[in-house]
Amino acid sequence: MRHFPSATAIAPVLAILAAGSWAAPAAAQDTPVAEIDSGLGDIIVTAQRREESLQDVPVAVSVLSGNTLDAITSSGSDVRVLAGRVPSLNIESSFGRTFPRFYIRGLGNTDFDLNASQPVSLVYDDVVLENPILKGFPIFDLDRVEVLRGPQGTLFGRNTPAGIVKFDTVKPGKTGGYARASYGRYGTTQVEVAAGAADDNGFSVRLSTLFQHRDNWVDNIATTKAKDLGGYDDIAARLQLQYENGPFTGRVTGQVRIYDGSAIIFRANTQVPGSNKLVGLGGAGTEFERDKVYQDGLNFQKLNTYNAGLNLEYDFGPVTAYSITSYWNGNFRSRGDIDGGFGAVFLPVSGPGLIPFQAQSQDNVPSLDQFTQEIRIASNNSGGLGYQVGAFYFDEKLDISSFEFGGPTDATPSAIAVQRQDSEAYGIFGSVNYAFDNGFKLQAGARYNHDTRAFVASRPVETRPPFVVSPNTPVPPQAATVKGKLLTWDASATYEASDALTFYARVARGYRAPSVQGRLTFSRTISTADQEETMSYEAGIKTAFFDDRVRFNLTGYYFDTKDLQLTAVGGTSNVASLLNVDAKGHGIEAELQAAPAKGLTFSIGGAWNVAEIDDANAFVAGCGSATPCTVLDPARPGSPGIFSIDGNQLPQSPKWTLNGTAGYEFPVGNGAIYAFTDWYYRSKIQFFLYQSVEFSDDKMIEGGLRVGYRTDRFDVAGFVRNITNDESPTGGIDFNNITSYVNEPRIYGVEASVKF
Repeated sequence: MRHFPSATAIAPVLAILAAGSWAAPAAAQDTPVAEIDSGLGDIIVTAQRREESLQDVPVAVSVLSGNTLDAITSSGSDVRVLAGRVPSLNIESSFGRTFPRFYIRGLGNTDFDLNASQPVSLVYDDVVLENPILKGFPIFDLDRVEVLRGPQGTLFGRNTPAGIVKFDTVKPGKTGGYARASYGRYGTTQVEVAAGAADDNGFSVRLSTLFQHRDNWVDNIATTKAKDLGGYDDIAARLQLQYENGPFTGRVTGQVRIYDGSAIIFRANTQVPGSNKLVGLGGAGTEFERDKVYQDGLNFQKLNTYNAGLNLEYDFGPVTAYSITSYWNGNFRSRGDIDGGFGAVFLPVSGPGLIPFQAQSQDNVPSLDQFTQEIRIASNNSGGLGYQVGAFYFDEKLDISSFEFGGPTDATPSAIAVQRQDSEAYGIFGSVNYAFDNGFKLQAGARYNHDTRAFVASRPVETRPPFVVSPNTPVPPQAATVKGKLLTWDASATYEASDALTFYARVARGYRAPSVQGRLTFSRTISTADQEETMSYEAGIKTAFFDDRVRFNLTGYYFDTKDLQLTAVGGTSNVASLLNVDAKGHGIEAELQAAPAKGLTFSIGGAWNVAEIDDANAFVAGCGSATPCTVLDPARPGSPGIFSIDGNQLPQSPKWTLNGTAGYEFPVGNGAIYAFTDWYYRSKIQFFLYQSVEFSDDKMIEGGLRVGYRTDRFDVAGFVRNITNDESPTGGIDFNNITSYVNEPRIYGVEASVKF
């Protein structure tokens, strides 16, 4: 395994990055300490591709910024840290930091393939990031994160039937910046620096950098080393060059990410049959230890992504024209010990628990190229008739290689499967709205979507023994082409009854393009899924009381999805196959924010969500014959090992979630002492389409605390994440043994920041 640098080794890096000056990054901390009062302030969002107050938008949208965003990103965290921080959002991954899977209102996809399609789209500065390895791009120098729930297929388009997670970076235009650095448990280090400059001729520049590091902290007791796994170096940078001249604004962006570290750590037999409680390496009756594993396989992960973009904007007076051009490129390698243990039952040494056979795999993306182009025209008026029209083009070329190894440290694979995917899509969209003088506002939009995906897969190398794969022969190339097209639309009505109370209702039709799956390391055939269509209905209220010191927003919703694309994974044959099922869901989401006194703020949000498969013809295989799990679903008559999933809550979809924050600060000298805490709770989740006792988790409770002193320029704080040291499995593998992977450990440390 590679050697991760110690704190001493990286000290010069910290010194260089912090040499200029230091700054507090949060938007909320731009407010001078002496001017802090008891109001919440207006929250501006771009959920409809224009700046509007959060309270005026007829969409269920939540925002993360300021103190909350600072707190949850202070410990070397990745995008998964956003899970549960707003109602109905979950994020998990079986690849760790590099391949997040998003779920909104229960709609998502547990597919682990590197061409997996998701119904939640990630939009980074108005550019959709489609491939999973792009969606983990780090969180740094952000103005805000917006989570838009429900179909967003009119203005944002591609594959958004569940919603979008939208990142907006800080743009050039000002001179100044910030730097912050933190150091914590396991050598967890984070250094974030952003600096900008602007002149009187309209030129401006902003450079943003992020360095994250963690030492190896998980002890593989099968080796003689003290610490073997869990470390990483994650580096990202963004350079933006901007020119403004009257009505014209042009911005060139370049971004890069370099990741080198551990893949996620799979753990064998973390539950005993008949229970979902975590157990230690000694099995039933032993205490689970997050920092210990017993493995014989290799583990590494490397990811490089690059981006170049050009944004052009011209204000013609009545309308503004926009052009957004973006190119992303990436390559990826990841290998892990999939059985999560050591040896096998037929070998002299094996464990923990029963390991039927050894399983090691590697997945590579030798090349990913994504190009997008959008042209949009938007009216500039704030009253009367407003409109937007535009066109969108998407092109992706993707190569994937998958490897299976006969032995845990083999360099030569026993099976190789290769895939090539070419995707092309375009859309034409428009939206109109009209604001009446009596407080009513009506809005409607539509988008024509057209998608084509060409796919070829083969297994040219096959040297495994016949009892593993039969017949033991290479698989010749197989091809599939899928096409989809649909007119998506939305319509909404908003009524501002008073300055304090707004009602809204929205209906929307969402769409996900058809998909192809072709991991042939075990399977001999590729699978396809038809296009997915969702009808969503929601209504809610948005309120602001007591001079904007209290806000309360409430939403109720119902959705009906036809041909929901899901992936049945694992089972005896360890085959991942796409399938279409119907699903329905309904729920309630609520958010309360308050600033009842000077220096005191708190928030609480929650969701009740029922998202169930509604399809009497939906059947999947249960856990593999070598995995003694307890399936709770009825078996299909005459088909042992095949179970009905009709009525099941969708995987990774808790029925209840709750999140909250509380902050207080009081003046001391030229600054203020402050404390801020944030919490997240989710109820039970299942990991797979079928329900089982073992492959589930009853609940998760994670919290954080940040205490410090800040002035208008400096901030020094101590922090702790996962303060209760909650130990929860977040996913599993069911074809070899009761394998799972778990949440992040408790991290504590100190942070200093300065702005200049």
